[in-house]
Formats: sequence, C-alpha cells, structure tokens
Amino acid sequence: MLKFEVIDSNKNKTIFEFPRGKVVLGKGDHCDVILTDSHVSRNHAEILVDDSSARLADLNSTNGTWVNGERLLAEMILSEGDSLRFGEITVRITAVPTIKSVFEEGTDRRQKLESVEQESEELVALKRRIHSLILDYLDLRKRANLQTMGQDELRIEAEKATREIIQDHVERIPDGITKAELQRQVVAEAVGLGALEPLVNDDAVTEIMVNGPDQIYVEKDGRLTLSQSRFSSTQSLLAVIDRIVAPLGRRIDESSPMVDARLPDGSRVNAVIPPLALNGPSITIRKFAKKNLFMSDLIRFGSISEPMGLFLKAAVELKQNIVISGGTGSGKTTLLNILSNFIGSEDRIITIEDAAELKLNQPHVVALESRPANAEGKGKVSIRDLVINALRMRPDRIVVGECRGGEALDMLQAMNTGHDGSLTTGHANSPGDFLSRLEVMVMMAGVDLPSRAIREQIASAVDILVQQTRLADGTRRITHIMEVVGFQDDKIQLEPIFQFIRKGYDANGKIAGTYRPTGYIPKFYRNSIEQGIELDLSLFGDPAQDVTTENGNGSLAS
Repeated sequence: MLKFEVIDSNKNKTIFEFPRGKVVLGKGDHCDVILTDSHVSRNHAEILVDDSSARLADLNSTNGTWVNGERLLAEMILSEGDSLRFGEITVRITAVPTIKSVFEEGTDRRQKLESVEQESEELVALKRRIHSLILDYLDLRKRANLQTMGQDELRIEAEKATREIIQDHVERIPDGITKAELQRQVVAEAVGLGALEPLVNDDAVTEIMVNGPDQIYVEKDGRLTLSQSRFSSTQSLLAVIDRIVAPLGRRIDESSPMVDARLPDGSRVNAVIPPLALNGPSITIRKFAKKNLFMSDLIRFGSISEPMGLFLKAAVELKQNIVISGGTGSGKTTLLNILSNFIGSEDRIITIEDAAELKLNQPHVVALESRPANAEGKGKVSIRDLVINALRMRPDRIVVGECRGGEALDMLQAMNTGHDGSLTTGHANSPGDFLSRLEVMVMMAGVDLPSRAIREQIASAVDILVQQTRLADGTRRITHIMEVVGFQDDKIQLEPIFQFIRKGYDANGKIAGTYRPTGYIPKFYRNSIEQGIELDLSLFGDPAQDVTTENGNGSLAS
C-alpha cells in the first residue's frame, strides 16, 4: 500500500492511498492526483505501485520533478519519508509497499486477487449473455445492413432492450460496476464501438491498438499502456469492425481479411482478421486530431525553429514543389496539413489520399479518396488513377497524402508540366534514401525508362525536400530542409538549407540539439528577390546562431 500526503502552497493537506497500479500526478482532469499549480504539467509524473515497491518517474514535465531537493533524472524506488516537489506543491511519502508487507498480507491478498479475477470473469460472462439477448431482441443477425435503420434509432432500441433484459434476466450485478455503466457498455458493444468508445472519446489517447478481444493498448503522450477495456467475445469485436467498414462500402471477411477505413471523425482505421491475424481480430486506430495545428504549435513543441517555419511558409506561397520524407509515425501528414494552410485561398486544390486525413481550410478544395476492389474484384480506383484524373480537373495545386508506388511518375510529370506548388509525402529515413526510393517508385509505374531519365525527372520536378524524423526518445523533429539544385554526373544534387544538430541528452533524458542554418540561400529565394519580391534573408544568416531545443518536447502529432 502506497500512502502519501499532498500539501499545497496554502498548507492545505490531502491524504491519498493506492494499493497498486499506476498513479498519474498532474494538473490534467484525467489524473489520479490533480495538482493545481501553474508550474505543474498536465501529465507531470507517475508512480507505479506493485506488491513490493513504488517507482516514481517524471513524464517529461516542463519544470521537472524534485525528490529530497534534487531533480529526478531517472526512475527511482520511493522510500518512506521521501519529500517530492511539483512546482509549489509538496508530496510526503508516509508508507510504501515492501516485501515484508506482502508476506504479512499472505492469504488475504491472494483471496482478494482471486475474488477480483472471478468478478472480472463474471462481468465478462454477464455482458456476453446480455449482448446475445439483445441481438435476439433486435434480430440484428438478420439485419447485417445497418443502413436500413438510422444509427440513433438503433441505439435507442438497443438501450430500451438492455433496460428490459437487465430488469428481467439479471439477478445480480457484479461489484465494481453500476447498472447504468453496465447498460452503457452493453449498448456500445451491441450497436456502437464497444470497448473502443471511451478510448475514442478520450482526447488524451492518440492511438488505439487491439490485439484480440482481451488486449487493448493505447498511446498517451507517446507512451504505450495496456488498457483495462476488453470485448466480451471475438464475435463482438468482429461486429464492431463490420460497423466501421460497412458505411464506407467496404467489406472484411476470410476472403478479404484486411481493410483500411476511417471513423466518422476522420480517424484512420486498419483491421486484420483471421486467418491472417493469428491471435484474433486486430484493429489499429490512429485518431484524427480534433484541433488543427499551426506552424506556431510546431515551434512551441520544439519540432522546428522559427526561421525554418518562415522559410517553409515562403516556399509554399512561392509555389515550390515540396516533398516531406519520414518514417512511420514521424508526423508527415501533420506537417503536410500545416503547410497547406499557406496555400492561397484563390487556388483550386485537389487532394488525393488512401484514407482521407487532410483538413484544408481553403474554400476551393476537391478531396478524392482511392477505393479498393469489390467482392468481385472490380471497381478498384488507385491513387495513380486519381492523380491522372486530377490533371484533367484544372488544378492549381495537387496534394497527394502519400506516394507509395507508380503514382510517383504521374506526380513528377504534374510537377513538371505547370502544376507548381504541389505537395506530397513519402516513407524514408533520410533525404538520400527518399530519392533512391522515389526512383524505385517511378519504376513501379511499369514504364521502361532508364535510371538517368528518372533522376533527371526528379531533379527538375522536386524543389524542396523536408526530412521529418521521430527520434529514439519519441520526440519528432524536422532534421533537414534541402533544396534540389540540379542533376550532375548521374546524381541528383542536394544543398542543405537547415539542419538539426544533435548534442547529447538533456536532464530529462530527451535528445538535445540545435536547429542551424547552413548559410546557403536557395535559388528560388534569390530569383524571387531579383524579381522584386521582398523576402527575409536573415533566415539564412550566421550558422553559429543556433536555436536550442532543450525546452521543447517535440510533440508533433503523427
């Protein structure tokens, strides 16, 4: 048992006790211990309590966690009498779990654990039984096409059925759950997203990973944790997947066991079912940000410096063809969305994606989304088909969510034929790797072009290459901004404009470094100035004027 007292700046004292589990301290409303202080971060620190110890860790807080007068640099085991400081708030540890206390509790502890496990299994079994009765009541098994009934009407019917079933068929509700909460969970599983609903509605959760009905992981603040939520059965999980993909006209079954889809709020969904998924149906949900991010947010996060942000703004406004390169989860789509804010409102923009994620604010936008083949193997519309068609739609700008294959050739040709200011992204770990991969993608178009001709196309089409990187500590940085300056000796010539220089680790264990201009002024910048356009040359000034990132958290969303 962990016991401690919290003393605020007015000497008010509150006592807390936690037998085991994770205890989050911070000023966020979701925290287990809410610390109301301007110097405390939303998620400031956590204490992991088990049968024999309590371990304290700082959650990358802005002002740090202090233990007995010293800043906490790594996870530590707490002892009775330790004094913790969070801003102006003091936490005094009055009792911690020990090996001795485990032996003393002995049989009582085991009996309690067995009781909790039995109650959990009892609850799951009860939910499974109610769920089956609801399906019979609504005859949902015969009503596979949910479009025959509105979602609101269906939920009202399910709520009515659940109330009647609990009233008539349930003699005892297990401890730890109220009748209202049981009803909510059962209805969600019958006609909604089941165990995923509270996670999808939790703004702190950025990604959800389901590995079968009994295991759901979530990502919060860049950290993966196992959720307490679970589905009552594999059939319930499969039904949720069907409810996600059916409104989009897509299907998932043993003959087509993988699907990409999206939730009504735009969150991206990937689902895989048996026989491909050996441990049961798998779902990965990358939640769609409810709040639009802007360049000022990236600067505040430490993902980019202000001169770099101003340069990219000028590059978009001056219609440079920009490619964002980076690994999975590095924040490419987020950066693409932010750069699109600088496109003029008078431009006609065509966006092309596999699963719609871009949210452009301009008035003249046509959003296109690819489509997989139907059950007969017909009706497929690829990204490449959409790029080719977009050229017939009189676009001023073409924005492709990601180039993965033969569409790269058509994108390059569009950039070379008057569609300046186009934007796209691609997977690669460095600018050089991306150029090599882009060459391979062009070859995937099936056009017999020599390597030299492909490289010349790339060199003449792409103007600016931005490298987005997710570092080992989980932070996201724009590590390179480069200009494609030409083609010489069978090689594409790149000139670095800005770069991120690593300088070890800071006190919180995060990678520290500086954003540095190289002093090189891009060709388009010089040409624009010669044409009388006023631009700020000081952005490329003294390379020694570094911009440090030690205080940034690099929290660029993916």
